[in-house]
Amino acid sequence: MARQIVPSRSFHRLLTSRHYPLASPAPPLRPILLPKALSRATAAATPQLPRRGRRPVVAASASAPAPSSSETEAVPGAWGKVSAVLFDMDGVLCNSEEPSRCAAVDVFAEMGVDVTVDDFIPFTGTGEANFLGGVARVKGVKDFSTESAKKRFFEIYLDKYAKPNSGIGFPGALELIMECKNAGLKVAVASSADRVKVDANLAAAGLPVSLFDAIVSADAFENLKPAPDIFLAASKNLGVDTNECIVIEDALAGVQAAKAAEIRCIAVTTSLDEDALQQASPVFIRKDIGDISINDILYGGSNAYHKILNGATNAESVENTNSSSSKDQG
Repeated sequence: MARQIVPSRSFHRLLTSRHYPLASPAPPLRPILLPKALSRATAAATPQLPRRGRRPVVAASASAPAPSSSETEAVPGAWGKVSAVLFDMDGVLCNSEEPSRCAAVDVFAEMGVDVTVDDFIPFTGTGEANFLGGVARVKGVKDFSTESAKKRFFEIYLDKYAKPNSGIGFPGALELIMECKNAGLKVAVASSADRVKVDANLAAAGLPVSLFDAIVSADAFENLKPAPDIFLAASKNLGVDTNECIVIEDALAGVQAAKAAEIRCIAVTTSLDEDALQQASPVFIRKDIGDISINDILYGGSNAYHKILNGATNAESVENTNSSSSKDQG
């Protein structure tokens, strides 16, 4: 049996008389060794602290940026995986909603029908057939030919408003597309416009068709936005599940289409104000595409104005957080 050594009183006096300067660390504590059975019982009774949460892994190759004090963060794991971005064209990539309305006014003027640009706002984002035909119905235009009106609309629009490299692209559009591609995301145009207008707008905006992994236009579809068909087709063409896609939209019909497709949607206020867009419950709202950061897309938050709305369409709700910064829409 091991001999037990009991420290003498003189040893205790010597220990307590030692002077340790304030700048010096205290002498290290010796571990207390317990019998194995007692050690196991003590460990079982000790509550385990939860591990610090980690940012969810996304499809992009870019690493998560270091958070800052002003950054709005989504709940870890709530935003989910992102593999593709589906861009609407008119009002998102291209500042073309107002020129489109002006061209439509010209079409009706040639028919002798008095209309204003505001008459077309309720039909924004629903495709040229409904864009023109909707106003014709409201105005009671007789013998209205949708195909003839569309043909003339495209002639006027391409000749007057969408000349190649005419600068109708929104500032920041090309930069965000490239950031998405550099982060390993697929990108697509998903528009209710006919392909002739899509190609003309992209050329006018200086956005080469080759930038995109897919372009989906209205030509092949019977049901346009707010039906989900165009977004579902874009997702399928990219080979990406809808729950890994992000839609960027400006029109109420577009946000409704994203919701119907069960795809997360970031809305921009280039065509409608925030109150109007809230009716369709986008995940959050930005001023325009230049105000959307790669963090918004990958992680659901950035240091820009971030207002998350109730009834978000993503599979897992994002934390309801408000944040303001230099990008506030105020």
